[in-house]
Amino acid sequence: MRERLENARQALLLLHRAVLEAERVAYERAFGRIQSNGALLQLLLNDPWFAWLRPISGLIVQIDEWLEAEEPSAGAAELAESLLTKARENLRPSEEGTEIQRRLARLLQEDPSVVMAHSAARKIMAE
Repeated sequence: MRERLENARQALLLLHRAVLEAERVAYERAFGRIQSNGALLQLLLNDPWFAWLRPISGLIVQIDEWLEAEEPSAGAAELAESLLTKARENLRPSEEGTEIQRRLARLLQEDPSVVMAHSAARKIMAE
């Protein structure tokens, strides 16, 4: 289970980076250049434009916490499965689904780097 979650975490990170970059470019087209990585981080944490990415960020943090636990708790396996299920659900693009699913569906039509990262993540999540 540890290896599955480590692989899922890595895949989610790569997808998150690709999606964040695509959203950064769109944001800059609409509002002008983001001046620094610190400014981007503040936008990611606080701006409504990036709010849909926060559940993915939170899921990565939850996986990190599971991986960092020194001794598995009684429900560790169930929690790990739950995290993988959430990841799979978030990665399923749908024009009628959740905000994450709708935005992901749009980006998959617009950005080849998101397509590649999404494909790799879906493959890893299926294993």
